Formats: sequence, C-alpha cells, structure tokens
Amino acid sequence: MEKRAKAVICREINQPVVVEEIIVEAPRRGEVMIRLAACGVCHSDLSATNGTIPFPPPVILGHEGAGEVVAVGEGVSDYKVGDHVVSSFVSMCGKCRYCQTGRPQLCDQAGKAMTTLPDGTVRTRDLAGNPLNVFSGCGVMAEYATLHVDNVVKIDQQVPLDKAALIGCGVMTGVGAAVNTAKVDPGSVTVVFGCGGVGLNAIQGCAIAGARMIVAVDTSDAKLEMARQFGATHVVNSRNEENVVKTITKLTEGGADYAFECVGLGEIAAQAYGVLRKGGTAVVVGVAGPKDMTSIRTASLTFGEKTLTGSYFGSARPREDFPRLIGLYRNHRLKLDELITRTYTIDEAPQAFADLSAGRNARGVIIFR
Repeated sequence: MEKRAKAVICREINQPVVVEEIIVEAPRRGEVMIRLAACGVCHSDLSATNGTIPFPPPVILGHEGAGEVVAVGEGVSDYKVGDHVVSSFVSMCGKCRYCQTGRPQLCDQAGKAMTTLPDGTVRTRDLAGNPLNVFSGCGVMAEYATLHVDNVVKIDQQVPLDKAALIGCGVMTGVGAAVNTAKVDPGSVTVVFGCGGVGLNAIQGCAIAGARMIVAVDTSDAKLEMARQFGATHVVNSRNEENVVKTITKLTEGGADYAFECVGLGEIAAQAYGVLRKGGTAVVVGVAGPKDMTSIRTASLTFGEKTLTGSYFGSARPREDFPRLIGLYRNHRLKLDELITRTYTIDEAPQAFADLSAGRNARGVIIFR
C-alpha cells in the first residue's frame, strides 16, 4: 500500500527547503505507516539545512511529529490501525547496553540509523524513483511516513495531536534536562541560557520541579517576556551586560545550583558553568557545531565539586516519559498550547523555516489535517 504524499525536503545545504510530492512505501516487518496530523519545526531541522548537523541531502526533514497509524507491517503486535502515536527521533532497540541499563536515549541503534530506518534502508523515494534519506530515522515532515516501531510511542487518543507532536523533541529535551538529567531540587536556584523552544521547556521543567528562583538569559526582550510566562522569576538580557556571569552571580547571591545551556555554543556553556556555586551542576542541552569548544578552569571541578554534563533528548525514556508529559499537560502543569506561536500548512514550510531562522517563534507547527 504505497502512498503519495507531500514532504518537506532539504535538497541542498544552505538553500531553502522545498515541498515535493513523494512516494511512501508500505511498512515492512516491525514497521508502521503513519498519517501525520502535525509536525513541529525544530532548530535541529534547521541545523540539517545549513550543515551544522551532517545529514546528507536529499533528506526528508521532521522528527517531532504525531499522527495516526494507518498500516502495520508483519510481526507488529503492539500497534494497530487507528492508534495515535508520537515519533521519537531516538530509536529504542531494547537490547543494547544502554537500553538495558535504562538509558535508551543513548541507544546504539539510534546512532546507526540517523538517515535511514534501522535496517539501513528507507521507505521513501521521489517521483523519479530516487531514494530519499529521512531525518533521524523519522522524516515526519510529510503527510505520510513509514517508521520502525522503535521510533514511535503510543499516546492517549484524547490528546490533541498538534500539541502531542511537541513532546517528541523540544518539550522532552528541555523538561527532561531539568527533571531527568539535572534532577532539579525543590527550592533550588536555576539559570537557563537561551529562551527558544528548548530553553522555554527547560524553564518550565525547573518550575515543575519546584525551583524557587529561575533566571532566564537571552538577547531578546520578547523571548525573555515569554520566559516569564513559562515560569522564569527573573530575566537578564545578556546583550546589556558587560559580564553576564558576574551579573547572575550577584543576582543569585552567590551562584546557581543548576544552569542549563540551551543555545549550542561553547562560550555559553562556559558561562553556564561559570554561574554555578560550589556543588552546582551545569547541563549542556544545545547542540553545538562539531568544531565548537568549551573552556573552563579545571581546578574548579576539584575545589568546587562542580559538575559539567550533557543532556541528550532530556535523558528520556520515551515510552515512560511521553505519557508522563501528557499527564502533566492534562493536569494543567505543562504548557503546550502556549508554545505554539504560529501554525503553517505544508506548502508554507519554507516560510516556517525562515521564521525559525529569524527567531520569530517559540515553536512553529505544520498542520497536515
């Protein structure tokens, strides 16, 4: 059962994305076909178009999608036609060392299936018959997509799919960095550098965890105002500060217990580490370029017992954490509606990427139906 579908494709690095009609093949063993309802437009997708993240074109973009299962392949027993699912850009084989020790975000299979399905092939081709790579094993910025079951998570059918789509990357990454990776303590002092889609979710993750002081740092007053809506108690425009580390250390009366870098720059990672008090933890969440470097004073690791660590996909256990996030949303503790600053049709995808690049949205979402 092949499907014709419109899809958003990066054909050339540093060129606008294009919308094309493609062929999506029927699912094979262990796979499902999804009719997408919505897909978030994430900065990681943009990074694939400008070469920051090496995804060889042509590649169908999209990893933050939600939709309905319309076909299942041989051997699939956990999913059926009609199920609502969210894509997970991290595959979860359940067998490797990391899956077995409760760290599926580091799954070995995921690292091998960055532009294909786990078997090394794709179910997508253009109308000329040429295969098309898929972003992070997903390629869900399309009306239909065929994914391996290791890249999907079943969700409650009562949750709006346009909101559910967001948990598959930005929300999980930001909230998870706070509650999973850092394990923010109630009553703690936290600082979040960068108030884009991931940063806003790190802020609300800190709020959910009960932090008493949440300092948001950005160069945009508009983003800082939005940060207040997501739980920031204080804001700092770093563009106006000669030494942002000194400013924040003074504001927090000695430094933060936790700091989060949500931009993807080594210099800002160093600032996040620099604002820590003794025993503090800095978490690098943003994806930096492959040549980017971070410099810190090595002795401070010893004498201050500080920690500098990373957080990939919010240290997520998707099949456990996705339903958990949805539960928080349904109990009005997690803001999803407020994240969506604009929706687009698939034909408006080039504009969605232009708006993302210009920093106009907390999160833009493509709506398919």
